[in-house]
Amino acid sequence: MNRRLLLSLCLASSSVSAQPTRQPFAKPATGYAGLGAESVSPAEVAKFAPPPLDPKVSRRIQAMLDVRGASTGHVTNKGNRLFFTSAITGSAQVWRQDGPMAFARQLTGGEDRTGVAAMSPDEKYLVVSRDISGEENPGLYVMNPDGGPLQVIQHTPKVQTALEFIADDSKTLVFRANDIDAASYALYRYDVATKKKELVFDQPGLWDVADHKGTGKNETWLLAKRLGNTQVEIYLFEVASRKLTPLLGQNENEDYAARFGAKPGQLLVLTNKLGEYHRLYSLDTATSGAKLVPITPELKHEVAQFSIDQPRARIYYEVNEDGYRRLYALDAKTFKPLTLPKLKADNVSYAGASRNGRYIQLTVDGSRLPPTSVTYDWQTRKAVTWQLPMTPEIDTTTFANAQLEYYPARDGTKIPMFVRRPASCSGPCPVVVDFHGGPEGQSTAGFAPQAQLYVDAGFTYVQPNVRGSVGYGKAWLHADNGPKRLAVITDIEDVAKYIRVAWARDGKAPKIGVIGGSYGGYSTLMAMTYFAGAYDAGVQTVGISNLSTFLINTAPYRRILRISEYGDPVKDKDALVQLSPITHVNKIKAPLLSIQGVNDPRVPVGEAIQIYRELERRKIPGGLILFADEGHGTSKRSNRVLAVGHTIAFLEKYLMNK
Repeated sequence: MNRRLLLSLCLASSSVSAQPTRQPFAKPATGYAGLGAESVSPAEVAKFAPPPLDPKVSRRIQAMLDVRGASTGHVTNKGNRLFFTSAITGSAQVWRQDGPMAFARQLTGGEDRTGVAAMSPDEKYLVVSRDISGEENPGLYVMNPDGGPLQVIQHTPKVQTALEFIADDSKTLVFRANDIDAASYALYRYDVATKKKELVFDQPGLWDVADHKGTGKNETWLLAKRLGNTQVEIYLFEVASRKLTPLLGQNENEDYAARFGAKPGQLLVLTNKLGEYHRLYSLDTATSGAKLVPITPELKHEVAQFSIDQPRARIYYEVNEDGYRRLYALDAKTFKPLTLPKLKADNVSYAGASRNGRYIQLTVDGSRLPPTSVTYDWQTRKAVTWQLPMTPEIDTTTFANAQLEYYPARDGTKIPMFVRRPASCSGPCPVVVDFHGGPEGQSTAGFAPQAQLYVDAGFTYVQPNVRGSVGYGKAWLHADNGPKRLAVITDIEDVAKYIRVAWARDGKAPKIGVIGGSYGGYSTLMAMTYFAGAYDAGVQTVGISNLSTFLINTAPYRRILRISEYGDPVKDKDALVQLSPITHVNKIKAPLLSIQGVNDPRVPVGEAIQIYRELERRKIPGGLILFADEGHGTSKRSNRVLAVGHTIAFLEKYLMNK
């Protein structure tokens, strides 16, 4: 996508104030109900279908979409086969590769997004997940590793079905589904031979199986119950007796991730409860009153995630160093550091291990290095490249480097941002500010061909990590929760104010555009309404225009997770109104384009339609594009080309001097 923002010094000085102008609230629009295709008429979907692109625009985007990183997936115990998911055909499908650098074979097909979920321990079958038209109500299927038709486990309309694990004997598997209660996940056991399912656990809540061990009467699951995106409770579930024992997080508002350790009664726990940053700990559940004991160094960085292999021999953890990923390994019994291969890259990530733990898959990438998959053999101590990235007709060595820079918020806080710049511009380069989703997300320094499209078009491409982003500690993460968002939402305006002054050339400020998807779409809408005048044009994708109508109409499972972030619809009603872009729509002046998937279960299509109607009444340039066969964003290649192409064309029209 491309963005350019042009703002004259005159407009900047007259419209961008130290604090947003307070005006009487407009009455929030509430003219829609529900979500998905059922909530919008076919005529309206057809009316706002994406128009064709100029072939020149389409060609340059198609070329960049052909740039693909190497895939990682599930490697066999002998290290001779890899099953992975790739969208090389235009939609995500399952592939098999028989050896390093071997030709890959496609195992699934069609237009619907399909991915490999797991390989059975005996390596005789795969479990794959398939979603239809971006509805995020996937089903599960069994398939032969050599190919052939899919055999359905469960795929029910309006129900999410997701694999939890395959039993050690490969005879059964466990999956979760919200088929009893749309706002809860029940846990089922499925017999692969008889094709029968059994309900095992159906207590209300958003449950998943964090880990499992034992069989028969000794089978135990480690369950996680999610109360919010950063609020998790951990329980021990004895399957035979159905006994549920609380372990961590009860009556708290803390974030936990846990796995069984190498020793009996031992848990590995990732949490930020005891400090500003997430750290990995050991907990002895067999000892009464046992405390969390740190097993990773104290760092001023987040331990972003961790894993332990199936033999419980090695622990892997990633550290997020200001948007760069660093991988480390520990002996699971002694917690002593283990030496991993030295790989030159901005980011090194753990992608999985063979069931016997011998082989691990690593992904490396950087601003100019497309993701490359490497398999490391702990026995031979050799790292082997399985796939090379594909960059047809594109020289990635010319890509702009992502530079970590900072801008000052009005309260003096330094806000990090990654900046990619064109080689040269006549006058100040127009700027595109891209806000990430989440809000508990983070823009990083990894390989980003879509960002390069903006740079190639002549834009300076900026990705801020405003307060509320992950990766910078607990205080930063929770700074925007609920009504507190009012105090830090100004980070959105402050980056534009900084750019206009600091990046001006010969007394001329650059034009600035704003884009973003999901929460980034919400940020874009706030930038264009609440902070009207800060940006010269905007393109928002699947963004929230009214926090109240969003919480009412989003999928039930999402509502539970989002209330803890945005606020309670009743208790925090006033703040939700003030923080809703549609409340401030009367202030908008600059052009705004909205892009939305009709089947989006997270942000209902009505959010885009209602803000478009308000802009239409005010004769604000822009428009609305609806994708009938997409959900929360675009996944199909043809739709991605259209979404990116129309964004670039829109920003070029309003931000560039032609």
